[in-house]
Amino acid sequence: MKWFDKLFRRPPKNYTFAQTLNGLIPVYSQFGTNIYLSDVVQQAVKCIVDEIKKLNPTHVRYKGDDPTPIRTSTIQDVLSDPNPLMTTSEFLEKVTWLLMLNYNAFIVPVYKMWTDNGEERRDYEALYPINPTEVDFIEDAAGRLFVKFWFASGYNTTFPYENVIHLKYNYSINQYMGGDELGQPNHEALLKTLELNKQLLDGLAKAMKASYNVNGIMKYNTLMDNEKIHEAIREFETKINNNESGILPLDLKTEYTPLEHKLELVDADTLKFIDEKILRNFGVPLPILMGDYTKEQYEAFYQKTLEPLIVSMSQAFTKKMFTFREKAFRNRIEFYPKELIFMTISQTLEMINILSPTGGLFENEKRTALGLRPLPELEGKRYMSLNWIDANNADQYQVGKDANVNVDIVDEEKEEV
Repeated sequence: MKWFDKLFRRPPKNYTFAQTLNGLIPVYSQFGTNIYLSDVVQQAVKCIVDEIKKLNPTHVRYKGDDPTPIRTSTIQDVLSDPNPLMTTSEFLEKVTWLLMLNYNAFIVPVYKMWTDNGEERRDYEALYPINPTEVDFIEDAAGRLFVKFWFASGYNTTFPYENVIHLKYNYSINQYMGGDELGQPNHEALLKTLELNKQLLDGLAKAMKASYNVNGIMKYNTLMDNEKIHEAIREFETKINNNESGILPLDLKTEYTPLEHKLELVDADTLKFIDEKILRNFGVPLPILMGDYTKEQYEAFYQKTLEPLIVSMSQAFTKKMFTFREKAFRNRIEFYPKELIFMTISQTLEMINILSPTGGLFENEKRTALGLRPLPELEGKRYMSLNWIDANNADQYQVGKDANVNVDIVDEEKEEV
């Protein structure tokens, strides 16, 4: 836990629990493992996690509506290499699993703080997702909010809440946490569906076992006491075990009726209904789970389930990783979903044809979009059409009304990228 020491803060000397709107004490235990014993639930969550881990987190600065990537910043460094234990995809995977399990995910940024002409500056070193067993929200005498984390080992530490990235899922009733009133996932309704699903599967297993344990009925055409019945059964079993020809010799006093194995399974529509009822809780359609989806189905999945998570992540990281001054200059962290976009080859070509005339694509970007390897000789090359003019001067340019009009030919190749 040495990395914790870099940001370790003891609780303020005179503190009280932070006030809540509902009057409850803001002490929350992390919870949410019961439903994840279900294979359907695990597969549904994994569908979301596997898509989120494809995101490309980027530090950008907006000029108007135009985002410019900032490649030389310690923020971009930790986004590209979060900590010594994780790659970017592993970091996003871990964070998303914690969020889906607990409806809350906490990330501790490690940085060195310094001042430049009186302005606060931060040099980021790492981002660590943590999994506390209990979270307390407290405030000092000045009303500053702190968050105290307790871990399974008994270790605890306290941070100013403003220094902790906090992602919330199903953020509704609770003032500080995602989930229900107690800051926990409420899976009561889902557990009923999972129990029904378990009963169906258990019933199938028992039916199959019982069906194959009873192979036939032996009828004895005489009255027999219990001892003779058991003796007859043992004799019958011996005849079966000793018989190698498949023909069972019986005398006139016995009659054997074989049972035909016809196992009636639960119909496919019922099982599909149960699966989809579970999947709806996570916004994962069955085609996505099966990996057999169309472009339209994936787009619906992205807009309904993934995009809200991506927006929340972008805003949470931006809120906590930048100073007030940096946010005033419109620094943002965006999680670009390029790798998530499901396009056919024809659609990719159409995109290239639309963006190429404007200089919106580097030559190697065009190649990689088509699955081709980038070429060293094309590094940094970006071409565009010169058949573009300022829209405000289009009429004058077309009719030659004013020879002195300045027509700006767009040539972004001359501008810094």
